Amino acid sequence: MYTSNLNNLILNSDSYKTSHWLQYPPGSEYMSSYVEARKGDYDVVFFGLQAYIKEYLSKPITTADIEEAEQVITAHGLPFNRSGWERLVEKHGGYLPIRIQAVPEGSIVPVSNVVCQIINTDPEFYWLPSYLETSLLRAIWYPSTVSSLSYYCKNVIKAALDKSADSQAGLPFKLHDFGARGASSLESVALGSLAHLVNFSGTDSITALVSASRWYGMDQEMPAFSIPAAEHSTMTAWGRERESQAYANMLKQFGGEGNTVAVVSDSYDLWNAIDNIWGDELKQQIETMGGTLVIRPDSGDPAKVVREALERLSVKFGYSVNSKGYKILPDYVRLIQGDGISPQSLGKILQTVMKAGFSADNVTFGMGGGLLQQVTRDTMSWAMKASAIQIDGEWKDIFKDPITSRSKRSKKGRLALVKDNQGNLNTIKEDKLQNSADNLLRDVFVDGKLLVDDTLTTIRQRTGSW
Repeated sequence: MYTSNLNNLILNSDSYKTSHWLQYPPGSEYMSSYVEARKGDYDVVFFGLQAYIKEYLSKPITTADIEEAEQVITAHGLPFNRSGWERLVEKHGGYLPIRIQAVPEGSIVPVSNVVCQIINTDPEFYWLPSYLETSLLRAIWYPSTVSSLSYYCKNVIKAALDKSADSQAGLPFKLHDFGARGASSLESVALGSLAHLVNFSGTDSITALVSASRWYGMDQEMPAFSIPAAEHSTMTAWGRERESQAYANMLKQFGGEGNTVAVVSDSYDLWNAIDNIWGDELKQQIETMGGTLVIRPDSGDPAKVVREALERLSVKFGYSVNSKGYKILPDYVRLIQGDGISPQSLGKILQTVMKAGFSADNVTFGMGGGLLQQVTRDTMSWAMKASAIQIDGEWKDIFKDPITSRSKRSKKGRLALVKDNQGNLNTIKEDKLQNSADNLLRDVFVDGKLLVDDTLTTIRQRTGSW
């Protein structure tokens, strides 16, 4: 029986790819393919390629990989390009003879533009770029989609703060990642939660801290933070009759000057918790502990619950009116809504809050499945397509143009991304470049070598929102 090695790059592909080396025209020498998000509601925040290169392309293909792959693929009923892979080991030491160009990670690019391009650098391996489609496209579409969605949410929150708050100082912590338990795998958390940190500094995904260090050079700097917080088990363990004691214990254990503590408060009756426990029995402790209590509802219609919670809190703790004319609770009490948050519900909640006269600065949000799991390749219609081939020394544009779906029409030729005189980004054919320096696609990986090693800090700054 064959062994199971998930790190074998030859097996990190779709089954049908293993037969494609026999399907290209005779005389094929170079194949160029590109990656784009064809459409969607968000601009692309490009992210994740560096992680893929470090994790999967930095190690050479070995003879053992070839032996294992042949055993698996032939038993699976498909042809195996053993001579091609052996030649790669013999000629290139197992390192891939390919060139990957891409926009800098953290770049904001409108949909329907090239963000990555790949070509082989040795004509013997014309079949290699398309063979890598499965792993390369997946490495780009998922973290880029999460980062794009997160960036969109950041702009929604920023607009609300612009309208209703005196300061945007807290913006990096206004959307907290709660998605670790709802993600499909550990690697999904490592990539998705890290993609969120391109835009924000709050996460409960410890895995993202590890992946930031592993792939983006954050071993000397903490990229994100969290706070002590209650869950239903730690509250209900006290029993309903001792609910106030459970809350008092949270203040005792984690309160104090400069400290912030979050307490889920709807295990039983949120309105009783706000009116009678937080707003009466424990009110003096909250007011004098020197830190901030963050009350967390966890059920019901988010917009209605947040609005009513703010109204009740303002009755119990008072409020001031800021320079924008919106109510703001005392610094020692805030709200976090982490249930039912999506890009759509986020905007609705903020509109409801501000319509009721409250500043958006009263509320922080947490997003779980809506951030890391409720995205697919179709969310932004990601695709990797071959666009040019060189046969017997002559370049030819290649493309698809299905009559049944014009939205799936692909681009032609070797591509470049440029900025026009108005500052807009556009995809053009590479041979139309007036100056090669105008091309925003830069070499990232060539013949087994990573040429760009950005830190998360650099990528964050590139988004222009830090």
